Amino acid sequence: MVFPRPPEQPVPPPAAAAAPGRRRRSRSRRGQQIAAAGESGGSGGSPTVHREQERRRQRIALILGAVLILIVAAIIAVGYYREFYSPPRELAGQIRDVRFTMGDLVDRIRVLQGLNRYQGGRVDLSTVPFEYLQAMLQAEILRQAAPGLGFSVTEEDIDNELRRRFRPTPPEGQEVDAGQLDQEYANAFAQFRTATSLSEEEYRVLVEEELLRTQLALFIDAGIPTDLEQVEVAWIRLELDGPVAPEEVRTRLALEDFATVAAEVSAPARQNFADREGYVGWIPQEAFPDLDNILFGNPERNIDALAVGEISDPQYTQDGVYIVRKIAGPEVRPLRGVETLFAMDEATLDNLTPEEQQELSREIGVRGRLVQARVDQWFADQLAQGSDNDWLTINFDSELYAWVADQVQLSAPRVEQPGPPVGGPGFP
Repeated sequence: MVFPRPPEQPVPPPAAAAAPGRRRRSRSRRGQQIAAAGESGGSGGSPTVHREQERRRQRIALILGAVLILIVAAIIAVGYYREFYSPPRELAGQIRDVRFTMGDLVDRIRVLQGLNRYQGGRVDLSTVPFEYLQAMLQAEILRQAAPGLGFSVTEEDIDNELRRRFRPTPPEGQEVDAGQLDQEYANAFAQFRTATSLSEEEYRVLVEEELLRTQLALFIDAGIPTDLEQVEVAWIRLELDGPVAPEEVRTRLALEDFATVAAEVSAPARQNFADREGYVGWIPQEAFPDLDNILFGNPERNIDALAVGEISDPQYTQDGVYIVRKIAGPEVRPLRGVETLFAMDEATLDNLTPEEQQELSREIGVRGRLVQARVDQWFADQLAQGSDNDWLTINFDSELYAWVADQVQLSAPRVEQPGPPVGGPGFP
């Protein structure tokens, strides 16, 4: 069968048939160029892309640098705050509405530093910071309590005390110009302040506190009766770290005379109440609190008092080691004080025998010990009441203690400066 032949299709010209293929290949090459440019990271690509990526890297570097600077600045700021700004403003103590900071405490210890340097001594930083904080608080407690106790210290009182300490006293019968004495007083006071690095205001505050404590002591002394229960004693005092062993001394006393051993081994105290052979005399309770238990007994602790003639075991106190012999008592006896001296005229004092003068001095010293013990107890009671009634605050930990010690150490003298002995100008 013969099929009919389809109509013939026109054949396109060669150039027209090849055109679409060339266009596809051209588009493909451009795409490859763009992709290659993108993969090259701009190293061999478009300048615009290169600049954009460079700016991006710079922004990242600036941000990282700023963050590092902020971190360093924050570390420095925190260190400055903790070491320099915060501690001086930290609360050290407060009595009602009167607040003391650590900076105040450092300033007061530096005052003590100046006074000690003037006397040829040094500040013991192992104990002074807390002790002086307590002294600051006690001074403020007394300042606030004084009106209620019936005494006070005026500016005139302070002026008179300064003149007593620094104004020269002319010999009796010698006429001296008052203006010259005032000039010598001003010069002596100025030299003292220069030597101690104290301002007049700082020293006047210290004098005020000393006068208030004297008034408190007189107030308490007035409440002590003239006749007190006392015991007659002798003792041997040894240094805590001295070369003589207390146990060996106690063993010797079982075989040897007390006075003989005392004369051989006793160490002198800051304030001697015993003579060379250890005899002290009559003393009341509280005058030597560390020895009260053995001398007067303590029923609450089931401690019996020494019998007359008995010798105690070594008694360890802050002031030394005591071995006590009870001679007599207890017995109610008079105990004279400084008012006895005030009541005596010069002729009466001159007529006292050396033994009578020594006994009067001993009694005044013992009564002074009794008064001081009661003053210390008054302050202890006040601190306890303040803590219980929330009008007293003390804030002192090991970190603050270390900071205070460091600050005081910075101002400590590198070279010892000689000064007058204790009891020189400026000291009562």
